[in-house]
Amino acid sequence: MKVIAINGSPRKTWNTAKLLEKALEGARNSNPEGSVETELIHLYDLHYTGCISCFACKRINGPSYGHCAVGDDLQVVLDKVSQADGVIFGSPIYFGNVTAQMMAFFERLFFQYLVYDPQYSTIAPKRMPTACIFTMNVREETMEKVGYLKTLDQIASRIGWMFTKPAYICANNTYQFDDYSLYESSAFSEEEKTSHREKQFPQDCQKAYELGANLLRPRP
Repeated sequence: MKVIAINGSPRKTWNTAKLLEKALEGARNSNPEGSVETELIHLYDLHYTGCISCFACKRINGPSYGHCAVGDDLQVVLDKVSQADGVIFGSPIYFGNVTAQMMAFFERLFFQYLVYDPQYSTIAPKRMPTACIFTMNVREETMEKVGYLKTLDQIASRIGWMFTKPAYICANNTYQFDDYSLYESSAFSEEEKTSHREKQFPQDCQKAYELGANLLRPRP
């Protein structure tokens, strides 16, 4: 079995990536009787665009029906996702939504499977289990107040439409810099940020581990 994690953050060793690694660790340890292969893919390492509306994936009897025809770096990732037994999507939240790279990835991933029939059905080759990890600078109460959860629920709903509806976790009030004194960041207290990270981030890592550990287990 194989589980793929998609990192929509430009940072490969920071909050989102670390939580995705923990989730993959949980997935690897979830099946003691058989091996679970994992892979972490960093979208910012790739050169690609969002959907270009070529409609090759919709052309009846066309060679790319149901598959994105754009031959850039994302094509191999889309192929891997189509064959995976589980997928974990991770992104920081920028201005209330996932990153542009993650959004472009979702466009390409979803549109190839969308059928323009009256039911707007899908032809995804697998209904694999999915999960999401979202990281953000804002506190949990701010996330709820400004409507982030509505956006995250919409993302989860779209993923569920194509595959299975994901469980997701949010890491709030994340630590952003190694040294806050080097940046204009007077809106924050480095002392408070450090204290919060020392207490909360290990808990977020445990949640991510459990998210991965439960990914391949049958759901009620």
